Amino acid sequence: METEALAKVEQLALKKHKIFKQSKLRYLSRSMLASMFIGFGVIVAFKTGNFFFLEHSPLTYPMAAITFGAAIILISYGGGDLFTGDTFYYTYAAFRKKLRWSEVVKLWLMSYGGNLLGAAAFALLIFLTGLFADNSVNGFLLNVVEHKMAAPIWQLFFRAILCNWLVCLAFFVPMFMKADGAKMFAMMLFVFCFFISGYEHSIANMCTFAIALVLHHPGTISFAGVLHNLIPVTFGNLFGGALMMGWMYYYVNKPFLDSEES
Repeated sequence: METEALAKVEQLALKKHKIFKQSKLRYLSRSMLASMFIGFGVIVAFKTGNFFFLEHSPLTYPMAAITFGAAIILISYGGGDLFTGDTFYYTYAAFRKKLRWSEVVKLWLMSYGGNLLGAAAFALLIFLTGLFADNSVNGFLLNVVEHKMAAPIWQLFFRAILCNWLVCLAFFVPMFMKADGAKMFAMMLFVFCFFISGYEHSIANMCTFAIALVLHHPGTISFAGVLHNLIPVTFGNLFGGALMMGWMYYYVNKPFLDSEES
């Protein structure tokens, strides 16, 4: 059963909450780290994909999806606090009555704000490197951003639900595993699935949009486009993590959890 892994989820949520109570600045800094790690994944994915994009190759998205998996390895082993994963952890802990809902909302807001600040800081660093200054290098990134900003709101919302369902599973399923190699493979496989499927991840989008905005970009890429995407995607991610993971795993395992406590 999932109860052993769910115990780890609960412990992780309480550990994160402890950091928050000890130092909100430290918690905010951890959240910034997480989105910067996502930024590394964004860069390697779009740099890799661009080689194939220039050749109009059908391997463009598969190669980008494979390399984006570096981001989840960095977050899992390098630390950081990612909003999308927190939607699962804190929801489950709240249903288990280990956290108050008011605390959960504060934690979500802080991690989301830190992720946003980290994305902006990482975009500035990338701008200063000049690595994307050449139009021949940033074509794939700008093309993807344009499509994300033009997609219908309801489609973005449902893509985001499916995305965070998979992303939370990418963190949850490896909790059953002992070997680091198996954990990394499972994480990268789930991330490959969400990327290649075209789902929407709010924090990955933050990083991608921030990088696109600091580059020379067409008028179709704008702050209005950022809001058009991020608002429904954020709520979709929240719905996917909180309901499909946090509530669902609490509900289906409740009889086993109750029997262990009695």
